[in-house]
Amino acid sequence: MASATHDTLLSVLPGDLSAGLFRQSRTVQLAAEETLFLAGDPGDGCYRVDEGLLKVSFISPGGAERILAILGPGTIVGELSMIDGAPRSASVTALRDSKLVFVSRAEFDVFAGAHPEVYRHITKLLAGRLRDIDNALAATSFLSLKGRVARALLNLAEAFGKDVGSGRILIRQKVSQSELAAMTGIARENVSRILQDWMRRSLVSRLAGYYCLEDPSALKREAAM
Repeated sequence: MASATHDTLLSVLPGDLSAGLFRQSRTVQLAAEETLFLAGDPGDGCYRVDEGLLKVSFISPGGAERILAILGPGTIVGELSMIDGAPRSASVTALRDSKLVFVSRAEFDVFAGAHPEVYRHITKLLAGRLRDIDNALAATSFLSLKGRVARALLNLAEAFGKDVGSGRILIRQKVSQSELAAMTGIARENVSRILQDWMRRSLVSRLAGYYCLEDPSALKREAAM
């Protein structure tokens, strides 16, 4: 998820496959900050996000967090274990109160046996997430600090943005500076300084707790540096 991209945030199955796969699923409710699973936990099934917002992250031995992706409604999480049966590769935690539906690995195998095309969509989903990680690693290696923050905001806007006129894009999910820091792999204090500079220059504004990209083109230039 170093930051979440459009491919990751919209990694959904076609409606008919999703409905069939999760037809007899059980509902899972998560409160904000509640953990769905941790890296290393058994890969016993996969989930579809119906409401809320989740983060996929790694925690370093020193306790530092790196957010790999942010998942909104319609996305599938935990699908890698459906393919290889290995333990969870990352931790998933609710950013907001969330509702998910769960299907076990055994149920997935039965459904996939009758609908083998589901593997093609899961493979595309996994390829998109691998591409996301490649892009995030490149950003960490080559982009400036401002470029990383700009990239994170643009990715969030692509996934959750609403055009509010005059080219302005409102990100319809509340994201904290700490979450942006964890997405970009830089200190929260640096994120704060960058955002304050952009607010002074009218590139970004804050509306009722939501970030609004006032000048997306300028941010795209920052993300290319």
